[in-house]
Amino acid sequence: MCTTVLREICKTFPKYTSKQFRVFVSLRSLGYASREYAHEERDPAPFFFDSNVQSLLRTLTRVDLNKVFRKRKTGDLKLEQPTYKFLTDEQLQDALKEAHEKSSQLLQIPPVIKVRKPIDTVISNDPALQGLETSKFVFTDISYGIKYSQRIIVVRETDGTLRHADWDVRERMNQLYFPEHGRKLKIPRMFENTNLESLLNRKEYIFLLDRACIQFEPDDANYQRVTSITYQHINDNNDFEILRSTRHFGALAFFLTWFKNIDNLVLDLLETLHIEEVNVLLQLYEKLHDQSFGAEKSDEVEALIIYINKAASKKGPLELAVQAYKDLKKQRLQLEKGIQAAHGLT
Repeated sequence: MCTTVLREICKTFPKYTSKQFRVFVSLRSLGYASREYAHEERDPAPFFFDSNVQSLLRTLTRVDLNKVFRKRKTGDLKLEQPTYKFLTDEQLQDALKEAHEKSSQLLQIPPVIKVRKPIDTVISNDPALQGLETSKFVFTDISYGIKYSQRIIVVRETDGTLRHADWDVRERMNQLYFPEHGRKLKIPRMFENTNLESLLNRKEYIFLLDRACIQFEPDDANYQRVTSITYQHINDNNDFEILRSTRHFGALAFFLTWFKNIDNLVLDLLETLHIEEVNVLLQLYEKLHDQSFGAEKSDEVEALIIYINKAASKKGPLELAVQAYKDLKKQRLQLEKGIQAAHGLT
């Protein structure tokens, strides 16, 4: 019955395909709408690749070596045996330095760019060829050293039309002739609505995002659909700590800031007493939206109070969190003074 309904819808709205409607139904069942960096809107790439923005995102990520070098769900059957070494202090410092350098590579944030434009370019129409074949022909330039996005791939339709291949065909042909490790010719079923929802409910965010990075290009609409839904689920469930110290936290922070939805993250940072990171997040907001809260010069909650009054959507909870932070800080100061007095240091 569902197939019949989809066919009727596609007849009524011929510009849509059944695949697009399945994606729409999928999003409705998940309860989230895909939020893409649309090609017709403001380009996030110049902001994302800015060195100052990259520095802010790295600060928000936090580097925990234990988590960076954790065991990963890569599907490998063979586990490597751990090695133990006796090191001098100097050798230990060298090893830690090497680990930090390697962690910088592992924490490289996936690029944030706009969704690519659809390809709908007709090269020629040859009616004389109509009906000669019952199948399409795909012609692919398999020369080495050509970027995937620049490789010439054309399709001869059964009606004689010669056109540039659309993105779906391009992805399959590139993967067929120049396979990427871990990438499948067909989109894995884990990205379908029911399986995606199951993974989100089990909080398999890192596994899901890692697989999305392997399967899709960053300008693929499917990649941005999967990642944006995952980010929204994390935000709604306050599961920020799961992504902390992974390569995906910077992309999450950028996504929430770009779409002006940072209130839950601010609350999380306040509750965990990371006020300095609140100001870093507000600096990121200032850079992406050309607003000023004075976050760069603020060490405490002054910039946050300005943000709450100007841009916050959850003013009540944020004001309560700020007051709780102030009360806790006041109690700590009183405790420190009491300890100093007890030791005769005042």
